[in-house]
Amino acid sequence: MPNPFRSEESAFRFVWLTIGYFAPIVVAAWINKWLGFAVFAVLTTGVAVWLFRRSEQERPPKQASAAHVPDEHRILVVANETVGGPELLAEVRGRAVGSARVLVVCPALNTPIRHWVSDEDDARAAAQERLDASLASMRASGLEADGEIGDGDPIQAIADAIRTFRPDELILSTHPEGRSHWLERDVVEKARERFDIRLTHVVVDLESPPH
Repeated sequence: MPNPFRSEESAFRFVWLTIGYFAPIVVAAWINKWLGFAVFAVLTTGVAVWLFRRSEQERPPKQASAAHVPDEHRILVVANETVGGPELLAEVRGRAVGSARVLVVCPALNTPIRHWVSDEDDARAAAQERLDASLASMRASGLEADGEIGDGDPIQAIADAIRTFRPDELILSTHPEGRSHWLERDVVEKARERFDIRLTHVVVDLESPPH
C-alpha cells in the first residue's frame, strides 16, 4: 500500500487540511444542525471536484532509465533558484568528464500556505522556467542533460531521483549561508546522512556581480 505521507511536510499539510475541513462543519452544526449539514455538503462537493480535477491534471513523473551503459557516469544535480548559477554549471562541466549523463532536478519552491492546500501550479511553472534555462546552457556546452521538476521537499526529491536515476554522485546547490532556506533546514547535512552517495555542495551567489 503506498504511503500517502511522503514527507513530514505532507503529513503536516494533511493535518491542517483536515482541521480546515472539519472546523467549519463543527461550528455551523453548533449553531444549527441544518446549517452544519449544508456546510458539510458544500465542503464535501468542493473537495470531490478538486480531487477530480487534480487527478485529471496529474501526469506520471518522467522516469529516467535505471540501466547504465558501459562506462557511463551519472550525475544528479538538485537545485532550486540557483539551478542556473554559473558556479553550479562550472561544477557540472568539471564533473562530467568522458561519458557522462546529467539529470537536473528542480524542486518546486512554494509558500507554506499554497503547499498545504496543494496549490503548486505557479511554483512548478517557475521551477520549469529556471530548469529549461539551465538545461539549455548545459546542452550548449555539450553535456547530455535531462531535467524534471521534483517534490517540494528537497530530501524527498533527492530520494525519488536516486531511486529512478541511480546516480554515481550528487551535486546539491544552495544560496550562501544566511540567504538559503535549505541551509537553515540542514538539507545538505541531512542528505549526507541519509544517502550513501558522493555529495558535492555548491554555493551559488546570485547577488554577486558577474566576473
